[in-house]
Amino acid sequence: MSYSVGYLGPKGTFTSMAVDALFKSEQHMPYQTIPDCFDAVKFGHVKYVVVPLENTLEGTVNLTLDYLIESKQLKIVNEIVVPIRQHFMVHKQNVSRWKEPDVVYSHPHALAQCHQFLTQDMRPAKKETFNSTGAAAQFVSEHPELSIGAIANEKAAETYDLTIVKPDIHDIENNHTRFVVLHKNDTALRSKSLPVKGFKTTFMIALPTDHAGALHQVLSAFAWRRINLSKIESRPMKTALGQYYFFIDIEQKMDDILIPNTIQELEAIGCQVEVLGSYPYYRVTEALDDL
Repeated sequence: MSYSVGYLGPKGTFTSMAVDALFKSEQHMPYQTIPDCFDAVKFGHVKYVVVPLENTLEGTVNLTLDYLIESKQLKIVNEIVVPIRQHFMVHKQNVSRWKEPDVVYSHPHALAQCHQFLTQDMRPAKKETFNSTGAAAQFVSEHPELSIGAIANEKAAETYDLTIVKPDIHDIENNHTRFVVLHKNDTALRSKSLPVKGFKTTFMIALPTDHAGALHQVLSAFAWRRINLSKIESRPMKTALGQYYFFIDIEQKMDDILIPNTIQELEAIGCQVEVLGSYPYYRVTEALDDL
């Protein structure tokens, strides 16, 4: 029996593209918000959930990090990186006048990423935001009587039967989003359809006290063991100003000696250490239709 996979919806979002790449045959369930996604897997409505964690241009999705802090029983079991390609699309009835829309709809990040196209390649139009690019495409599909367009991906155009009149309108080519798959245990999830690109382990660390060299001690525990850190970031504990959690990604999977010894050293100096997951990661390098 196939299991349900929740994701940040609606259909046609970049998150749904990540889900399509990883979970080809399972039942997919869209949710409106990131907290809804966390609740769905936490309470057993779905087995896995896929949420965005980081974007090349916009940085970390802080809401996802904050809920990872609160939902410590959920573990990262997989990561997939998806290229972000933005296209301008309209209803099929409006193809002949696509350069003169009254309003362009999309997620605020997508509108910002397509500034040059919106200001130089077409008549200036009012820009209005939606919670997702998929929702913007859905709105355009439901209002053929309006002179409007949406910025979204090719999956949204296919899902909502829109025509892409101008592909690849983003200002910067090398834009990707990192998505993580969450589950209620820490069993790594292996994809049957994509080759593994590598492995990561993610830690959440709280320093013992605010003193000179505290963070240096933490980094030294990784450095002298020659463990490569691919990312380090802080988030406020929400208890007092100046108190932070540190999120650290290393580019290797959990073993029996090296990483456990690192954790023991960190705990010996008074740190609180939580392993948020040790998992394989994947990259989508082609258009979804080519997968």
